[in-house]
Amino acid sequence: MEACAMTGNDVAAVLLEPIQGEGGVIVPPDDYLPKVRALCDKYGALLILDEVQTGMGRTGKMFCCEHYGVVPDIMCLAKAFGGGIMPAGAVIASEKVFKNLFPNPFMHTTTFGGNPLACAAAIATNNVLLEENLPERAAKMGDYMLKELRKAAEGHEDKVQEIRGKGLMIGIEFQEDKIGYEFSKKLFDKGVLVAGTLINAKTIRIEPPLTIKKEEIDKVVQTVAEALK
Repeated sequence: MEACAMTGNDVAAVLLEPIQGEGGVIVPPDDYLPKVRALCDKYGALLILDEVQTGMGRTGKMFCCEHYGVVPDIMCLAKAFGGGIMPAGAVIASEKVFKNLFPNPFMHTTTFGGNPLACAAAIATNNVLLEENLPERAAKMGDYMLKELRKAAEGHEDKVQEIRGKGLMIGIEFQEDKIGYEFSKKLFDKGVLVAGTLINAKTIRIEPPLTIKKEEIDKVVQTVAEALK
C-alpha cells in the first residue's frame, strides 16, 4: 500500500474474508484484521469484508469481524443470510460509502434486488439468530467440537496436519489430498456429510447447523475417530 501511494496508484479498497473459507479454513492471528483496518485508514482505502461464509453466527459472533473489534466500510452477506431456504445476498455499507448514491440511487440498479420473499426469509433468519442466541451457542458448541476432534486425532499425526477453526467453522487439514478424500468417503458411508475446500480434499470443512446438539457432535467425533483408524 505504501509503494502504491508513492507511485500515485493509490489502493481503492482491500477485500478479504475474515477467515478464509475455500482457502482451507485459514484463521488469521488476532491482530491481523485490526492491522488491516489501520492500514486502510492510513491510506484512505475502503475495507470490504466478505462474510458470506463467516457471517450470520457461524464463528460464534453475528459477524466474524466482531471477534477482532473491526468495523468494515462494506460487508457482503449471502448463503446463511437466507436461512438456508432462500437464495439471498446483501451488500451493506456505512453511510459514508452509501452517501455517494443518495443524489442518484439509479447509479446502481438491480433486476432482483429487494425481492420481497428473499427479504422476508432474511429478516426471519436475523430474528431467529438473535432471539435464540445462536451465535453464542455456536461459540460454545464449536469450542467443544474442536476440543473433541483434536482428541480424536491424537496418534494420527501421520494423517492429520492440523485441526483449526472458530465457532462452528472447522477445518481438518490432512498431510495429503488423497487422505482427506478417503476420510470423507468413510464419513459419507456412515451418514456424516462434510465438504472439501474449493478444488481439493486436503482440508475438509465441518460446518454443521448452529442448532447441532451435543450428542450429535459426539456422534460426529466418534465417526471421525473410526474413519481415522
